[in-house]
Order: sequence, then structure tokens, then C-alpha cells
Amino acid sequence: MNNFFIICGLVLFALVAIVLIRVLLGPTVMDRMVGANMIGTKTTVLLIFIGTLYEGRLDMFVDFALTYALLNFIGTITCTRYFSKVQASEAAEEEIKN
Repeated sequence: MNNFFIICGLVLFALVAIVLIRVLLGPTVMDRMVGANMIGTKTTVLLIFIGTLYEGRLDMFVDFALTYALLNFIGTITCTRYFSKVQASEAAEEEIKN
């Protein structure tokens, strides 16, 4: 069973590396935000996998994963609201100039 979690963890780690390319090269800010959120979600699952490999300390890793997921969610919502307001104000300024 441990081999299953190790293989799944390695696959998730490879997916994080692929998404990191999207974050670095994303055409828009919102694409980068979605990529960062995907990395956060995969990291949460990786924390749970690590907790299952540590026998006897799963509760600690579940707490870490829940905290990380909550911070990831709040950070994503905050950044998305900020960047959407910035894009709306830039569009309004461009419309005034034209």
C-alpha cells in the first residue's frame, strides 16, 4: 500500500511541475492564478499522502493540509478580486481615452 501512495505522490509532483510551467508562461494573470490554485490543491493532496506514509501522525498532516488549503483558498480569492478590479479600472481608463 505504501508503494501506491509513493507512486501517486510522484505523479502528483510531476503534475505540479507541469502546472508550474503554466504559471510561469501563462498569457494572462488569471491563467497564472488558476495555475497557482492548482499547485496549492495538489500540494494539499501530497500532504495527505505524506501523512499516510508517516504511521501514527496522520492527524498532524491533516491539520497542515486543511490549513494550507484554507490559506490557498483565501489567497486565491483575494488575488482574483484584486486583479479583476485592476483590469476593470484599466478597461474604464482605456474607454475614456477612446
